[in-house]
Amino acid sequence: FFSSGIESSDGESTSSTSVKEMIRQLIENENKRKPLSDQKITELLNRRGLNIARRTAAKYREELGILSSKYRREY
Repeated sequence: FFSSGIESSDGESTSSTSVKEMIRQLIENENKRKPLSDQKITELLNRRGLNIARRTAAKYREELGILSSKYRREY
């Protein structure tokens, strides 16, 4: 019924579903020659005010069926 939430820097709660969508958009718009690492995704989300751990970003990326940056790289 309810999806878990991520607390933002302003105290608001953001659903994990919307965080996953943000991760999907970041990866869709990345430079394919230099894909975003889980750490970089975390840093970008933190700049948007979402307090998220690298492990959480990796978990959400895997739940979306998106490969790690190592395997997304195009030459």
